[in-house]
Formats: sequence, C-alpha cells, structure tokens
Amino acid sequence: MKKITILGSTGSVGTQTLDILSHEPDRYQVEGLAAGNNLQLLIEQANQFKPKSVCLSTKALAEEAAPHLPQGTKVLYGNEGLIEIAADNEADTVVTAIVGSRGLQATLAAIDAGKHIGLANKETLVTAGHIVMQRAFDKGVSILPIDSEHSAIFQCLNGERRSDVNRITLTASGGSFRDRTRAELEGVTVAEALNHPNWSMGAKITIDSATMANKGLEVIEAHWLFGLPYNQIDVLIHPESIIHSYVEFVDHSIIAQLGMPDMRVPIQYALTYPERRPTPTERLQLAKLSTLHFREMDFDRYPCLRFAYESGQAGQSAPTVYNAANETAVARFLASEITFLEIESVIETVLNKHQLVDVPDVEAIAEVDAWARREAASV
Repeated sequence: MKKITILGSTGSVGTQTLDILSHEPDRYQVEGLAAGNNLQLLIEQANQFKPKSVCLSTKALAEEAAPHLPQGTKVLYGNEGLIEIAADNEADTVVTAIVGSRGLQATLAAIDAGKHIGLANKETLVTAGHIVMQRAFDKGVSILPIDSEHSAIFQCLNGERRSDVNRITLTASGGSFRDRTRAELEGVTVAEALNHPNWSMGAKITIDSATMANKGLEVIEAHWLFGLPYNQIDVLIHPESIIHSYVEFVDHSIIAQLGMPDMRVPIQYALTYPERRPTPTERLQLAKLSTLHFREMDFDRYPCLRFAYESGQAGQSAPTVYNAANETAVARFLASEITFLEIESVIETVLNKHQLVDVPDVEAIAEVDAWARREAASV
C-alpha cells in the first residue's frame, strides 16, 4: 500500500488527487492533508480519508476544525505545521500542490525526510531549482512531475538517452484570451480571464495561463527537471490541449504524449510510476477530433513568456524575482487593483529594477522574494 501526503488538498490538483485515490482505496493510505483556509472541505476530506494529521493556515482554523475531525487526527497549522506534515509521518510520497513559492520549505523538508515528490508546485523549481534538484539527488529521492506538460516529456523520455534529445516542446492552450488581439485585452474582467476553455484549474494558474506566465514558469521548471538549456526548450500554442508536449530527437524523430485534457492522468502516473493503472477518465478518440491546430509562439503577444526565458537565462536571482512579481501582480489583478495588461507592466518594472545576486540558500531566496513582492505591490 502506498502512503500519500497531499499539500494543498483542497485545491484543484489536491481534490483531483483524492479522486484518483478514492477509486482504488485498497492501494493507497492518506497520511496527511494540508489546506489553506478551506475549512469545510478539509473536514469533509479528513472524514472520508482518515489521515493521521491535517494542517490549516491558522491556529484559529485548526481549533475550529478539531472537534469535527476523526478521533486521533493530529491538527497542525501555519508554516511550521506545513513543514511538519510534509516530513514527520510515514508517507513515502508527498504531493506538493500548494500554489506559489510558499511550498518550497515544505518540499525541501519532505526531501530531507526521504520522501518522493509528486511535483505540482512549479514555483518550487522556478525559485530554487538548483537547491531542490541537488537535495533530491543527494537524498536519493525522485521528483516526479504532475504538470501535464512535464509529465508528457517525462513519459516521452522513458527508455531514451538524454544525449539523443535535440529539443523539447511544451504545448500551451493559449488561455482564456487566445483568440483576442492585444487591443482586445483592454478592460477585460477577472471573470473573463478565469474562463479557461480547456482545463479546470485554480484562479492563479488560470490567470497565468491567460498571460502565458504559467508557460514561462514551466519552461524554467523544465530546465531543471530535464537538465536542458533554454535554447532547447520551445513553446507551441495548441488550442485543443490533446498533445500535452513532445520531444524531438537528433534524428528528427518526434515522440509525443497525447490524451484528453484531464489532470487525473498525470497525477496518477506520478503516483504509480513506473506502473500504469486504469483511470476514471475519458478515452481519447482521434477520429472524433478530426483535426488538431498549432500556432507559433508570439513573444510580442505574450511578453510574460519572454520575461521567463530572459530570467531563466540570466539565472541567479532573476527567476525568483520573476515568480514573486508575477504572484503579486496576479493577486492585485484578482483584487481588481490593476488591469489585466498591467500584470505584464508590473513584472517588467520589477525585473528592470532588480540587480542580480547569487541565491545559494533558502534564506537568500526568501530575501530576494520579499524584495520583489514589495516592489510589485508598489508599482
């Protein structure tokens, strides 16, 4: 029986992970569930899956939850509780599905405790890929990607020599506004931006998809996961989201991974690798689709993706600044403080103000992250 802890259990990836587990309850045991502020859903999850411990964002929420949890369930809270639930239990795999850079310390704690990581928190590698990948190597634990694009690349590389890879291509749906010009983005609403045509995701990642910042984060993540330079990582708009990504080899052969746009497939593959199991998902029937469409990436239309490439190539503290500025800008847009197009302006302004520094440890990353957030909040 595989023992699982989920960080971010009430979010989109977390709930879909639990859906996968519920279809084969004899194969999995839930050790821990960590949520933010969604008290009611966490209580429901805890009563269904009977974890040994749960974590909420605040002490007040933890105290409110305690009487409604299964007897004996340990209740934790805050960042310290998140780190504890990631490391101090019998889980062999920790699914990190927390949105944003706050998942970094908990992920490192899980790695230090010898737990394999099902990674859905791309910001962890964006801000600290050099630390996380080295720590995982030293501890002998696996980093198994849950993002559909990185899972696709991971699957395409199975049995292949990395030296035979010419380049990889991450596909992008184009997001909520893929058929609009930049002029037509003036004055778009939060509700419009959250209306993703293909995927069911949380608010932050849905906005990132519309700006293409999400794909930028994925490019940086792919650099660390697969050890490839940025000039060997491409992005292609594919509106149907059927080809999840593909690898081109030195002989110009291409291997792609296809499937319906359903996150439960890459989630389950990360949990069962190298085994494949049946999933409660829809079969892909290509004859019914008839055609697939592709568009070259336009960096003028999607400057947030260009910023990501430039930050990744600059290295040092630049990816941390890019991520923190984007998180802050998206939060401001969701709060109706800035317009959709001003998300780009905030990120670019903060990146232009930043002086590159080395970030050899978590403390240095946190310092740079905090600076970028302050700047992005004041633009």
